Amino acid sequence: MKKLLQGKDLRKRASELGVSSLELSDTKGNISEPELQRRVIEAERSLREHRLWIIALSSAIASIISAIAAWYAVIAK
Repeated sequence: MKKLLQGKDLRKRASELGVSSLELSDTKGNISEPELQRRVIEAERSLREHRLWIIALSSAIASIISAIAAWYAVIAK
């Protein structure tokens, strides 16, 4: 299991992912790390799912092209 980021590393990763830290500060200006960690984990999951969707779509397109090529090879004989 991946270690949860904390402190500066957590804020840096949140910034890289574009995660909002609005409404996470208490009255002293301290950020709620557990909530920021949750938001970072959710953003990373979303990014992973987006990448997998692109791979799945590319695979489906390749399958369609392969089927069309096979169909054409049979018809062309």
